Amino acid sequence: MAISSAQQGETHGGTKRRLGWILALLALAQLIYALDLNIVFVALPEIGSDLGFPGQTQQLVVSAYVVFAGGFLLLGGRAADLLGRRRIFVLALALYAVSSLAGGLAGSPAVIIVARAVQGIGGALLLPSTLSLINTLFPEGPKRNRALAVWGGAGASGLTIGALLGGVLTENFGWPAVFYVNVPLAGLVALAAFFVIPRDPARTERRKFDLPGALTVTAGATLLVFALVQGPELGWGSPLVVGALVLAVAFLAIFAIVEARSSDPLMPFRVFRNRSLTVGMTVTFIYMATFGVLPYFLTVLLQSVHGYSALQTGLAFLIPSVAIASGTQLGERFATRIGNRNTLVIGFVIGMIGTVALAFGFDAEAGYGALIAGLVVSGVGQGIVWTAMWIAAATGTAAHEQGVANGIASTTLNIGNAIGLAVFTALATIGIGGATGDELRVATADGEFVVVLLTAAGMVLGLLVTLTLRQKTVAPTESEEILAAR
Repeated sequence: MAISSAQQGETHGGTKRRLGWILALLALAQLIYALDLNIVFVALPEIGSDLGFPGQTQQLVVSAYVVFAGGFLLLGGRAADLLGRRRIFVLALALYAVSSLAGGLAGSPAVIIVARAVQGIGGALLLPSTLSLINTLFPEGPKRNRALAVWGGAGASGLTIGALLGGVLTENFGWPAVFYVNVPLAGLVALAAFFVIPRDPARTERRKFDLPGALTVTAGATLLVFALVQGPELGWGSPLVVGALVLAVAFLAIFAIVEARSSDPLMPFRVFRNRSLTVGMTVTFIYMATFGVLPYFLTVLLQSVHGYSALQTGLAFLIPSVAIASGTQLGERFATRIGNRNTLVIGFVIGMIGTVALAFGFDAEAGYGALIAGLVVSGVGQGIVWTAMWIAAATGTAAHEQGVANGIASTTLNIGNAIGLAVFTALATIGIGGATGDELRVATADGEFVVVLLTAAGMVLGLLVTLTLRQKTVAPTESEEILAAR
């Protein structure tokens, strides 16, 4: 039977609306993910006091999340490919909700650390499944670029909302509130996914999950992130850190052997033949080792040097967050009009200029006003690169391997952040030993000034890697017909 033009228009309009609802839901999931990265920081002193965390062990509340999130990302990406993107998306949100409830109810350090570890696993499942849903439901080109920009803008907003909300909730309702807020949010998004996101297609072929590969890469990545996170705290000569590094190398070597011999590997090495993916994953590493460490040093400057409260620090992050969110939208427009390689080049150049300007605001005697110009320019560059690097990571990858591709890029993102923080915090503290009072404030600001300049230098490497990217790559796309048919 012939379909009238009016019916075709109605179908197209319905598909467009459906995609709009899907994007809104995926952006909200990214908002939750980003919010959870910052919301706990401001509550750490109260958590430590109430639950009896001694000294620096409060940092384990943060480290437990970071370690397990970084270690399980590749597994989460492959699980999305093999078990279904919607299934893993919903499972991730369910883990978020349950572990957040457990964290809020925790009465001992052990319980809250385990809850944060489970939250980290939830995050490792959520990030690649969300990205693979975007990259398969939105065809490569302007539509996908726009979707990634909206998703990235939601993430940038979540970082600020997390800092602000954490301060408000902790001051008015106590630290458990920063965990409880995730329960209804994650629960509602998981429930809505059943009605908004298309059902996972039936598998026409049986695929092995590659359990040996999954176990070895997860163990190796988790131990590597653990060593990188705990190295600055425990010392790089600590038996625990050295042992974790040795085991990480051993597990990752075994993983490489397993994958080379597997008929259906967890991480097919052929995906690295896609230059866009290899450039994208390298850029994500450099991005988090440079741009990604700036919020940490800004927080130290504001709180330890200038004496800002947690809430004041959250408010101070409003300006850079708006700049980053604006940059994500510019990144989409540039990528669509002038190509992704040119967009990355522009983003890195703007980011370098802004970061150099930002460094001169890292002065013990300077106020917040000295930081604003650098925060805005650096933030815009950061947002442009953020959108463009995810476009690069998704370009040229087949739909059935989007999950593992995004898992690879997300893993390098987390490892880049861990290595960047480990290296730059060590450099920032050179010459601080024994300093107290005003001398310590000045030494801290001076050390951070040098480090911020070094991050700008690191962005040059990102620029050089970007120049190896082909200007245009044609990739397989997945039709929107699965939406129109429902």
